[in-house]
Amino acid sequence: MESFPASSSAQSILTRLDELRSNDVRWRDGRAFTLAYSAGPEVEALAADAHRRFATENALNTDAFPSLRTIQAEVVAFVGAWLDAGPDGAGFMTSGGTESLLLAVKAARERGRRERSITQPNIVLPTSAHAAFEKGCYYFGLESRRVDVGEDWRADVDAMADAVDDNTVLIAGSAPQYPQGVIDPISAIAAIAAERGINCHVDACMGGITLTYLRRLGYEIPQWNFEVPGVTSISVDLHKYGYTTKGASVLMHRNKVLRSYQTYLTDNWLGGLYGSSGIMGTKGGGPMAAAWAVMHMLGDDGYLRLTREAKETCDRLAAILDSIPELTLRARPEVTLIAFGATDPDAFNVFALADALWRKGWYVDRQSPPDSLHCMVNAVHANHLEEFEIDLRACVAEVASAGSSGDQGSYGTIE
Repeated sequence: MESFPASSSAQSILTRLDELRSNDVRWRDGRAFTLAYSAGPEVEALAADAHRRFATENALNTDAFPSLRTIQAEVVAFVGAWLDAGPDGAGFMTSGGTESLLLAVKAARERGRRERSITQPNIVLPTSAHAAFEKGCYYFGLESRRVDVGEDWRADVDAMADAVDDNTVLIAGSAPQYPQGVIDPISAIAAIAAERGINCHVDACMGGITLTYLRRLGYEIPQWNFEVPGVTSISVDLHKYGYTTKGASVLMHRNKVLRSYQTYLTDNWLGGLYGSSGIMGTKGGGPMAAAWAVMHMLGDDGYLRLTREAKETCDRLAAILDSIPELTLRARPEVTLIAFGATDPDAFNVFALADALWRKGWYVDRQSPPDSLHCMVNAVHANHLEEFEIDLRACVAEVASAGSSGDQGSYGTIE
């Protein structure tokens, strides 16, 4: 084990940090179709400055930091307006989509336990629903009942209804679902929940902002938010298409009673009353302040513009993929996510294509089943798509001629 290092100057430390990230994907140049999002250097600079100003403030207790109480309340109100939450809507900021989904699972378990004395709870969700639901079941002791999606990759509502029983506390859909980028039939899923008196969560981490503005832009968008009876909670990530720094999401509930099942309170120790709104106790103010600042800077017009750019770029990418015989879209993109695979998987390996693209500095996600590559298109890609197309076509030709294969990789890592 290496000994703890001697103290170093600030400049040498920053130089070393720059060296460490020298091989990271250049996401600001539009070379990452995943993980990071950019609305341009001016927005990024403001977010970083706001984050720095509140980096060590702590929203664990907003009596000490009333600024963070105000910041959180305003951010949640902005998101509530996007979601048609109305005056009764109530939510909290979280560290990201995973924490939001974990808390949606926890809230459903608590409601089932308190209102119906359920001791062996389960949740029903399509196989396309995010892995964080699975994580929530594992952490909080619920049974996960996965239901196969239809041929169009959307949730099979009839099959989900058949999987619901007296121990079901939550049914979920996505707007859009991550793997193929299509929108689940939220109204039909929520109707099951309303009939049963159980929670219905809409995972809109990817689409909560985009869908709102796509409708404003004239796109035909099915009902998906709180305008749908039976929807009890919705998650929206701000560090994706909100274009703020990492660590910012909102879990919104239809009312404060439903939100109360998300929270935790205890006085069973020697330190007094302890309460928290989420998984973490300490809640850094940096991501909260950055989200607040970016939302104010972009405003309604800014998000409308960024949504238009992202959607038009996504549709352009879909057209490029349509024109390459070796590749096929898994679904026509309804929002800003694209999944594509090989027209003939026996003759062409898409994971080898991902390897070839990475050698040219482009990073795309890999997923299976079926073997596919995945792109989350955002505004930063608008000015880089021509360059990507050139390299994509070259890489397709390279893989096709070499007959090479690649590794499936992973969505996340534990190293």
